[in-house]
Amino acid sequence: MSTLIWVELQKIYKKWRTYIGFLAIGVLVPIVQIALYFTGEGYVKALTRNFQDSFIFVGNLFNGYLIGYLLLSSLFIHIPFLIVLVGGDILASEATAGTYRMLLTRPVSRLKVVTAKYISGIIYVATLLAFLALLSLGISCLVFGTGELISFRGKIIIFAADDILWRFAAAYGFALLSMSTVFALAFLFSSMVENAIGPIVASMAVIIILFILSALPIDFFKDISPYFFTSHMIQWDGFFHDPVDYKDIIESALIMFAHIVGLYLITTYIFIKKDILS
Repeated sequence: MSTLIWVELQKIYKKWRTYIGFLAIGVLVPIVQIALYFTGEGYVKALTRNFQDSFIFVGNLFNGYLIGYLLLSSLFIHIPFLIVLVGGDILASEATAGTYRMLLTRPVSRLKVVTAKYISGIIYVATLLAFLALLSLGISCLVFGTGELISFRGKIIIFAADDILWRFAAAYGFALLSMSTVFALAFLFSSMVENAIGPIVASMAVIIILFILSALPIDFFKDISPYFFTSHMIQWDGFFHDPVDYKDIIESALIMFAHIVGLYLITTYIFIKKDILS
């Protein structure tokens, strides 16, 4: 299995579209960091304006932790667009290139083939998020330094400097689960067609539709929206609450894990039963 995964990883990273996500993050994050370098102090002042008459804020509140948090918050909603570019291509590209028959003539089962592709895709998701963490948090801390993390949720929350890194680690771990669900959806659509464009468009359409349905002020949709994986993707932010609501986080994680397993099983069934004609 490890050999199959290595082969699939080589396939993924030899395609130019794989690097669109890395390029997008590599361009956007430095632009935001440069902008904040010159204007960031104003953001902190604006954030604490209503509290400055009652409290005195000391310390380095404008630091790499704050910038890493802002970048994660602003870019996280757009990461799914980058994930589906690869997820929708993994299986469909084999059909487009006409290599399905050659692929399945190997002395390995279809189950192992689809599982290797699936695991390789998850590894890609992990590397993309690691790249985001390196640029948005790692580089920001090197340039802007560290300190307390200030967060505003109707009230000011200031986390001590030694109480922050584990929150980022947990948040990125949860983000990996969220983005793996997005990948699983694109992977499913990729198994159904012979062109990568369809799975990419279909995956984003489903995500957008679920977001819209969750936002509609209709009781029926409000009742079923807790079962949409999109309703739980933002739960990574729960690690920056005080106190952390572990019950909600675990519930959201279980719902997304169930989606991942379910989508994988459906994809595997389709792939195993697929009639390969080319």
